Amino acid sequence: MSTEPVFRTQPYLRDLDTRVEALTPEGGVICAGSVFYPTGGGQPGDAGWLRWSDGALEIATAVKGEGGTIILVPAEPAALPSPGMRVQQELAWERRHRHMRVHTALHLLSVVIPLPVTGGQIGADKGRLDFDMPDPPADMAALEAELNALIARDLPVTEDWITDAELAANPGLVKTLRVAPPVGQGRVRLIRIGAGDDQVDLQPCGGTHVATTGEIGPVRLGKVEKKGRQNRRVSLYLV
Repeated sequence: MSTEPVFRTQPYLRDLDTRVEALTPEGGVICAGSVFYPTGGGQPGDAGWLRWSDGALEIATAVKGEGGTIILVPAEPAALPSPGMRVQQELAWERRHRHMRVHTALHLLSVVIPLPVTGGQIGADKGRLDFDMPDPPADMAALEAELNALIARDLPVTEDWITDAELAANPGLVKTLRVAPPVGQGRVRLIRIGAGDDQVDLQPCGGTHVATTGEIGPVRLGKVEKKGRQNRRVSLYLV
């Protein structure tokens, strides 16, 4: 049993009619398909609601289960739908969309600061990347202007897939030092920003993104925080 990750092919889908496959001992719900993104890669799990003929359940988050399943975690103990029942999944869309905007903006941040990434986190209002950065940037205002100029170009954001072997032959695609892309399934998903001569970024990623960079809107950069001998944290805020 596995859950179809509908959010991956249809990131703008806000609700989904699906079937309950199983319940976990802890009270989680596993469905045949999911528009809820499960926590992973620095991106929080989605929240929202699960509705059925005679009931409803608020979902606090989604997490990965065994065997490719996605578990919907209720916000509080409540009556659950039974396996086999048809249910309607409904995303807390505004929160998810802000995650998408921040996530794509962080990809662009890794373009204007072309250093190895040692960590990252996505939120609804801000995100951050940690870099292997011995010295702080000399001109943060210039970096912020460069980042907003990339966003304003309204570049397309698309996905592509390569094999595990192709990724191994192109290690430069991986920007993260401590987190390796998931391999072993035969192929790896890439997120491409721009196309042709206008391509500005291509890197492995399993998260959700906006369709074009213009959808991010303007951003501002926070102060650079020292997080170790060579690690520095750069925070990004939606304006």
